[in-house]
Amino acid sequence: MEIVIFVVSIILNFTLTALILRFLIPALKSLKMGQKILDIGPRWHKSKEGTPTMGGLSFIAACVLTTAVTVTFMALRDGPESCTALLLTLAMALANGAIGVFDDMVKFSRKRNEGLRASHKYMLQLLVAGLYLFYMQMTGNLSTELYIPFVGMTFDLGIWYYVIALLVLTGIVNSVNLADGVDGLVASETTVVGIFFASAAFYMGNFHAAFVAALVIGACLGFLTYNFPPARVFMGDTGSLFLGGMVSGLAFMLNNPLIILLAGIMYVVESASVIIQVTSFKLTGKRVFKMSPIHHHFEMCGWSELKIDGVFTLITALACTAAWFGL
Repeated sequence: MEIVIFVVSIILNFTLTALILRFLIPALKSLKMGQKILDIGPRWHKSKEGTPTMGGLSFIAACVLTTAVTVTFMALRDGPESCTALLLTLAMALANGAIGVFDDMVKFSRKRNEGLRASHKYMLQLLVAGLYLFYMQMTGNLSTELYIPFVGMTFDLGIWYYVIALLVLTGIVNSVNLADGVDGLVASETTVVGIFFASAAFYMGNFHAAFVAALVIGACLGFLTYNFPPARVFMGDTGSLFLGGMVSGLAFMLNNPLIILLAGIMYVVESASVIIQVTSFKLTGKRVFKMSPIHHHFEMCGWSELKIDGVFTLITALACTAAWFGL
């Protein structure tokens, strides 16, 4: 039965996302919710200016509808308390998506590609992550014991666990956001990450985590029908922050938070490239990359968006394969 629910959830979420986008894209165009392109970006990105953004609303709505249908069945079968971690993870992702909506709306109101101040956005993300950890702990779905992948050892870190957990949650959410700069990139990478977590969840006997992974897979595949190069819609911060919340939450549902750092290696690389670029420029006045995040560096080197999507997604698949041995 579990595998049937899993497959049906992917198909339902995929279908709903694609159908909603069919109507959402014209609505976003009529509201003139088009992407603003920074002048400092690759010059060929200027042709994308005006492409509807906030398309992440499609798979957010689809995830909510799919969850409403499926969780009702699971709650009747296994009891409402069995779905607590699932619902808390979805709520955390929705809260991050709401931050993304606010950020995107600020960009439109200012008519430029700059939304909330980074410090303000991060404080909101910290609040969301803190509430998620608090309620996960209060409902018995979280402890202060940190599992170390590959080493196979667990350490009770006490209060320091929450410091690490906050950094992982907010770090991955923002890293997924940074990775969203090339048509189809985040959706492609996150499909692979979702497949990894689905496999891990079934292997560990955590069906509710497998369902969350099904939502991620269906959402990303459905969005790719309109976001594959050349994109007809962008997910915006609305979508990327939501997906960041989903994949980071999955790691905590499996009680293996550090595994996302390997499974989502390209998210981490994107963030690291920005940190390296900024630090290098401040200290030496020189840039390490032609442009950061690193996907833009490869664009400046002449790589096509399809090549970047393919290479980055392949690296993600290899990292997920390696991560399997760290479960």
